[in-house]
Amino acid sequence: MTCIKPQRGLDEIEPYVPGKPIEEVQREYGLRDVIKLASNENPLGPSPRAVEAMREALVRVNMYPDGQSYYLRQALARHLDLDAEQVTVGNGADGIIVEICLAYLQEGDEVVVSRSSFPVYDVYTRVMRATLIKTPLREYGIDLEAMARAVNGCTKIIFVCNPNNPTGTVVTAPEVEEFLAAVPDHVLVVFDEAYYEFVDTEDFPDTLRYVRQGRQNVLTMRTFSKVYGLAGIRLGYAAAVPQVLAPLNVVREPFAVNLLAQAAGLAVLEDEEFLRATVAANRAGRHFLYREFERLGLFFIRSHTNFVLVRVGPQAGQVARALLERGIIVRPCGAYDLEEFLRVTVGSAEQNARLIAALEEILR
Repeated sequence: MTCIKPQRGLDEIEPYVPGKPIEEVQREYGLRDVIKLASNENPLGPSPRAVEAMREALVRVNMYPDGQSYYLRQALARHLDLDAEQVTVGNGADGIIVEICLAYLQEGDEVVVSRSSFPVYDVYTRVMRATLIKTPLREYGIDLEAMARAVNGCTKIIFVCNPNNPTGTVVTAPEVEEFLAAVPDHVLVVFDEAYYEFVDTEDFPDTLRYVRQGRQNVLTMRTFSKVYGLAGIRLGYAAAVPQVLAPLNVVREPFAVNLLAQAAGLAVLEDEEFLRATVAANRAGRHFLYREFERLGLFFIRSHTNFVLVRVGPQAGQVARALLERGIIVRPCGAYDLEEFLRVTVGSAEQNARLIAALEEILR
């Protein structure tokens, strides 16, 4: 019997592997009390306003959602001081990454990404048979100068994860300004700002300013997954001039953003109280982890996100497994070329304390 063959090259792509779900660890290790500090989810849960909006929308799930997400895009445009034509929404920021690659890449194109950055860029670049160019980190941060030097006539897209996942570092406004001045017009620069709301520095770039100015080769992505606690409904958005977004509209699946996600997104944009509470709790938890890592003599990267990258040494994989046995899920970073590191989500005060106690026991 002749087997149907997938497109060539798929067997060479390493698929993105998300953090282990709690249920899998419970089954595998026979545990009941498991905490997940691997996927940068919000320990406060979802916004209460979003939950109420989804409850009200449940009676309409027999209907298809608005394929254009009209009201959500209007609300986002007001929130971002943009025109609605400059905003698109997707099935999480991941879905928008897929759309960008589908819309803009073909065999022979090149995509520049940083080493030790979000691997979804790599996967869909390769799915489109484009060539992936990886530039080195500089002091655990993205090196924009190296990215600019990697550009040539075949370069189509540059993905800049800012703050970077998994290092938590940022590139600054002056660095971005100099970088964009060096990037030619034929290259689309995608700023992935999934952790934007957690940033705590005055020199973080306002990339939406370039969109407002009408720059033709800049796209900024953000998400509702992190600070708003809506990772489970998959909702992200992007901003760019209409000419850049138009190809995404062509390749997008007809109902990319479901009805509940649209309702939740509209509600959460008005929940400033939840936003402030999340940011404050994250800042407190992050500084607790800093102090404890210092006490344990562990090197870590100061973060502008809701996670911290910490080095536990060559035995990082063993440490991660030992934590799993104690019901704590963290993210080993071998897939990010950071084999000695773990990425740890900032959890609740109780979760953070439990992590530190377990780490201290394991490393003793």
